[in-house]
Amino acid sequence: MVDLYSDRVIREAVYIIENNATLRACAAAFGVGKSTVHTDVSKKLKYVDRALYDDVKNVLDVNLAERHLRGGISTKKLYEQKKTHV
Repeated sequence: MVDLYSDRVIREAVYIIENNATLRACAAAFGVGKSTVHTDVSKKLKYVDRALYDDVKNVLDVNLAERHLRGGISTKKLYEQKKTHV
């Protein structure tokens, strides 16, 4: 049973690294919850593959730093759409 979980953890980590994905995007791709992905890559992965953990942590740190920018872009698109529909 442990192999099943470690396999999922590794697949999630590789997906995040290859796609520069957020936790939400990874969760949607694997059909699990965002909290599950977060637990897998922030706690379990450390014990499964430390080098992979470090790589995922770097991607997630960049995503965290850019989060406020993505929110601003999303809000800008929303208001642009409202202008064209009015």
